[in-house]
Amino acid sequence: MNHPNSFFEQCLSYALIAAKKAGEAILSVYQGQIEVTYKDDKTPLTLADERAHAVVTDQLSVESLKGIHLLSEEGKHTSYDVRKGWEYFWLVDPLDGTKEFIHRRGEFTVNIALIKKGKPVIGVVLVPARGSLYFAAEGLGSYKLEDVGAISQFLDEYEKSPHPIDHITDLAKKLPLDQLPDGEITIVGSRSHASDALTRFVRIAEKKYGGVAFIPAGSALKFGLVAEGAAHVYPRFGPTMEWDTAAGQCVVEQSGGAVIDLTTKIPLAYNKRDLLNPHFICTGKQSGDLEGLLGIMSDS
Repeated sequence: MNHPNSFFEQCLSYALIAAKKAGEAILSVYQGQIEVTYKDDKTPLTLADERAHAVVTDQLSVESLKGIHLLSEEGKHTSYDVRKGWEYFWLVDPLDGTKEFIHRRGEFTVNIALIKKGKPVIGVVLVPARGSLYFAAEGLGSYKLEDVGAISQFLDEYEKSPHPIDHITDLAKKLPLDQLPDGEITIVGSRSHASDALTRFVRIAEKKYGGVAFIPAGSALKFGLVAEGAAHVYPRFGPTMEWDTAAGQCVVEQSGGAVIDLTTKIPLAYNKRDLLNPHFICTGKQSGDLEGLLGIMSDS
């Protein structure tokens, strides 16, 4: 097995701890009455968002990680003039898919990424309601773990006495997992943010490839489905922010896939002046015809 350096191992371990504890905080709210307020940009906010943000901030502020800044959707946003000098920083969405959370659909995630010079080099995507976890690190690869007990045991032991990340990768499944069937293309798209452009993409893809299966899903779970091989492609025409995509992008890239800016045709970059992402396409290791898929996006 390839190993990341010890700094990455430590960062990944603490990110896993933070995600698990944030997931527990979210589920404690999910099991009761969900009260919703709205931010200035009209997006919904719940107590679960706030609690998860507090937990992640606390867990990633341990002494050994003090030098790493943190940028969270629910935190105070540092000005570009300050953050442009950051070599490393945490990029966090404490509760991605708040609409899915409010409607109790289970497709919400905790997203934690470590960014190095504009690139996500560690990614953790926890799906609390499903008890599943995607994680990846540069030099380590990409994994999925569905044994909640194993997650808890590893993290409880790690907090007492740090030990190699092998203790959890040995229990996880290396991505991609599935071999998609020949003869059709499987597309995963937003459940809450469908668009005319997505409808056109599906229609054109069906003509080009002979058949399409469509999977609606919320939050960064869509990246996980592509990374594990349950879908070929995730085209995104609607707005997303950097914290929505960074962790999922790392999981996809380390599994052999790509997340490509539709305009520049290069991977999405992070810590831009404007934290809004461009339209992008996410493809898995088995997707093959990236140029053809990019062409369909342009035509949509």
